[in-house]
Amino acid sequence: MIKTVLSDEKSSDILPSIFNDLSKEYTIKGLFYANGPGSFMAIKIAYIFLKSMSVLKNIPLFATDAFYFNKNQPIKAIGKLYFVKISSEIKTQKLEMAPEADFMLPDVLEYDDFSTTVSPLYGIGAVG
Repeated sequence: MIKTVLSDEKSSDILPSIFNDLSKEYTIKGLFYANGPGSFMAIKIAYIFLKSMSVLKNIPLFATDAFYFNKNQPIKAIGKLYFVKISSEIKTQKLEMAPEADFMLPDVLEYDDFSTTVSPLYGIGAVG
């Protein structure tokens, strides 16, 4: 069963509380996150928090790109620019109409789809 936690609070404010509550309820054996593309501020906050918990609690941290969670659909960047993934390359592309992409947590996370290279994807082309 997947537990859903929703909050309207800022990620930087709520992440420690959610992690604390979940660690009381579950034994956390791994941390998985999307390291981009998307809101760089949110990704940086998630990365810093999860990397800190990984080091402090000795929990392995794994990452994959956000396309894993939206069936490889374009991800809004700014204006009519979208992040797209072609083969294994992520770039920006102007799209007049992009399909609506819902992000979903799969029932099972496949370890082989994640990497221990967890830094945010800063190398994506500039948006402008």
